[in-house]
Amino acid sequence: MTAKLPFEGASYLPNLCTGPSLLRLVVIAELLAVLLELNNDGLEGLNWIDLALTSLMVQWVTLASAGCICRLRAVFVRWPLWLALLASYGLILALTFCFALLGQWFFLGYWWSELPIDWSSLGADLVVAAIFAGIGLHYFYLQQQLQRRERAELEARIQALQSRIRPHFLFNSMNSIASLIAIDAQRAERMVEDLCALFRASLSEAALVPVAQELALARRYLDMELARLGERLQIQWQVGDFPESALIPSLLLQPLLENALYHGIGARRDGGLLEIEVQGDGGQMRLMVRNPLGQAEPTPGNGIALANIRERLAVHFGPKARCYAGVESEHFVVRINYPLEG
Repeated sequence: MTAKLPFEGASYLPNLCTGPSLLRLVVIAELLAVLLELNNDGLEGLNWIDLALTSLMVQWVTLASAGCICRLRAVFVRWPLWLALLASYGLILALTFCFALLGQWFFLGYWWSELPIDWSSLGADLVVAAIFAGIGLHYFYLQQQLQRRERAELEARIQALQSRIRPHFLFNSMNSIASLIAIDAQRAERMVEDLCALFRASLSEAALVPVAQELALARRYLDMELARLGERLQIQWQVGDFPESALIPSLLLQPLLENALYHGIGARRDGGLLEIEVQGDGGQMRLMVRNPLGQAEPTPGNGIALANIRERLAVHFGPKARCYAGVESEHFVVRINYPLEG
């Protein structure tokens, strides 16, 4: 027996509670007010006072409708989608009727002059509201579906990118452990335990993780490599200030360290210094990994790690992210900048 899931749910109901959605609603409502006044008076007879009153009326209906739908969204998501949309549609029409009636009473003086209610005007307001409410709800519904699809595609893309880097990490880590078994079996056993802990952490991580968590993962990886390389590996950390809420794509730093060790320091008879800088500065997160070039004939790489990192940065942060990699003064340097989030 399968459990019955809520029909459609919050992901399908148009979300009018966000800032961008409210801004679009306000702009659309103002354009509607201008359109109504131009239709009534024409461009030459446009009255700015009438336009202001119409704008006030339309904006009140729009913002009140959005506010009520936001408050009732927790209830609507438990209903079938057609019923939730129908209830939202009816709510907009009811609010239009109330505000149009109040507008006649207060702005046209019906409440003190004892003039009869202009039902024709009320009917026209309801017809206009019905047309634009239907168009608006359909627009926001389609936009919500597009965002859901893009988010699902983004998550699938990130998972695919991460799954590409993990086997590479496992392969090189197992090589490190294998090289240590004959030298120090107990240390190799501890490295296996560390590797298990690292994989448990990496498999449970979301697409973006706190920077401090990624740094801890990188330190554990370097501890494993220190057991293999010994005095040939010197490490210099320069970790500056950054917000606790700063995020980073998971397993972003570890592949850079792996490349630095296997293509740089690991290829030198006397080893070398691995420099790592992490700094949050001016709304940007800055990372740098620097290592001396290998003395042996360089092994041509396929560039999977750097290409993967560039693509993941582009997915998360768009064109604002930067990843530079190149040779500087007999050292290979990777610099990454991306905007801080949260």
